[in-house]
Amino acid sequence: MNMVVYGVWTFCAAVIAFVISAVVGKYLIPYLRKLHFGQTILEDGPSWHKEKQGTPIMGGIMFIIAISAVTIISTLIYAFVGENIITAYFANIHRELVYIFAGLGLALANGLIGFIDDYTKVVKKRNLGLTAVQKLIFQFLAAGIYLAVLGFAGCGTETIIPFVNGGKPVDIGFAYYIISAIVIVGVVNAVNLTDGIDGLDGSITFFAAVSLMLIASRMYCLGVTAFSAAAAGACLGFLVWNFHPAKVFMGDTGSLFLGGLVCALAFAVRMPILLLPIGIVYLCEMFSVILQVLYFKITKGKRLFKMSPIHHHFEMSGWSEIKIVAVFSCVTAVFGLLSFMLVIFGVSSY
Repeated sequence: MNMVVYGVWTFCAAVIAFVISAVVGKYLIPYLRKLHFGQTILEDGPSWHKEKQGTPIMGGIMFIIAISAVTIISTLIYAFVGENIITAYFANIHRELVYIFAGLGLALANGLIGFIDDYTKVVKKRNLGLTAVQKLIFQFLAAGIYLAVLGFAGCGTETIIPFVNGGKPVDIGFAYYIISAIVIVGVVNAVNLTDGIDGLDGSITFFAAVSLMLIASRMYCLGVTAFSAAAAGACLGFLVWNFHPAKVFMGDTGSLFLGGLVCALAFAVRMPILLLPIGIVYLCEMFSVILQVLYFKITKGKRLFKMSPIHHHFEMSGWSEIKIVAVFSCVTAVFGLLSFMLVIFGVSSY
């Protein structure tokens, strides 16, 4: 019976989020065009991206609405019936609810930062929004508030690392908050850097969400399972409009939201360590930028990659946008499956 409930619950969350995201896009895109909220392409970007000039941005609003609506409704239902369904497996439903709502808040806060950034770009008609320092300040503030909420709610400073301590939680004390804040801000910006070609960020996040959905199910976190399913479904709904050739871009509004979302899901299953394998593509994108800058400075003008982030290097090497999305998505899917296997064999389902 529990498996049937899990399946139906997850399927409904994914399908409803998909429909909402796709339908909102049908009305949002013309509205964004009417407001002339179009993307300005960087001068130092790939020359063929110039044809994308004027494509509406802030399309991330469609999956933000879908994920938020489905998550709030499903979690409220879960709060009333969850204990009757899975009491035998999950003893602390209160903690799970805190992780879900606080996590959604983290994602929305980062989405708001992205919205401010996008709006600044649109109003000033240039591809520069908030400064890097301003973004970091706001992002660390959002991460700090999120972690403070978890702390005050009694979620503790424990984390699960597969195959360590018999797969049971390990308490790392106050260092948990410092490390977590750095991880959250780092991953949020890594996801933001991944948004550079049609369908890439949405596709990778879809597979990341599916991986975390499977892991949440394994940990008998029904609420987080629905949260993850909604994220996956909403990303697919967005891809209806964003897959090559894109009719809309998610903008920083969407990419920063997705960064906060992926972090929230990993923290909700108490395994942020899994952001390393599940977010392998995000991290490669981020470190390609860091390495490019360092190499450029050390060698006084030479480049390690043809262009960074790394997806542009493959573009400059002759790969089509569709091929890049397909390969990067497959890599994410493989590492997501690996993460799921680590949980199955290395984590206690206490």
